[in-house]
Amino acid sequence: MRLQKYLAHAGVASRRASEAIIAAGRVTVGGTVVRDPATDVGEDDDVRVDGSPVAPVRVTVVFAVNKPAGVVSTAQDTHGRPTVVDLVPAGTRRLYPVGRLDADTTGLILLTDDGELADLLTHPRYEVPKVYLARVAGAVDDAALRQLRDGVELDDGRTLPATVERINPHTLRLTLREGRKRQVRRMCEAVGHPVEALRRVRLGPLDVGRLREGEWRALDAREVQALRDAPKPVRRPGRRG
Repeated sequence: MRLQKYLAHAGVASRRASEAIIAAGRVTVGGTVVRDPATDVGEDDDVRVDGSPVAPVRVTVVFAVNKPAGVVSTAQDTHGRPTVVDLVPAGTRRLYPVGRLDADTTGLILLTDDGELADLLTHPRYEVPKVYLARVAGAVDDAALRQLRDGVELDDGRTLPATVERINPHTLRLTLREGRKRQVRRMCEAVGHPVEALRRVRLGPLDVGRLREGEWRALDAREVQALRDAPKPVRRPGRRG
């Protein structure tokens, strides 16, 4: 197994984050610092991160959480704010969020110790759909809807076309296939309708369902497999796959 995959399976971090940890010289195999994420390692190898031994988790878990406002989407917070990991019974597992929601955004977020699954759901090449309900300032007209659907020019480039439904003059249902920082808020502000409240209700095949804010549930094997089957590589002109 490649080293970055080994770390992801151990719940250290996602594959991409594990590559950065390896490049920083924080990982040793058999007492030797290794900087190549493609290094092959086995179950009997002594793999350590910052001197602490790690081993792949045999059985992984995935929690669905309805994140309340004011809770941050990180495993730890240097400012002492409550985190999504605090909401679930992590035990000794190293859980981390699948993607992020702003502190002020509520709704569905996944927590897992399966780094490979996290990568499948968040890597840009797969464009896994994420569905949001946004209450915005002002009545949204047809022109603003067309802009959101066609793509909005932001400071980090034009967004992909989005599926946008107008639930009522002040509420939109948006389906995005990319995950830029504060993307829904930035898109709506760019078309003249700043977000007043934002909630994610769906990620890939999984809906937030009946979970109340602050509640969680562990996904069953069927649901986890549906998440694994959701990512489909998408190649677009001018986009790296």
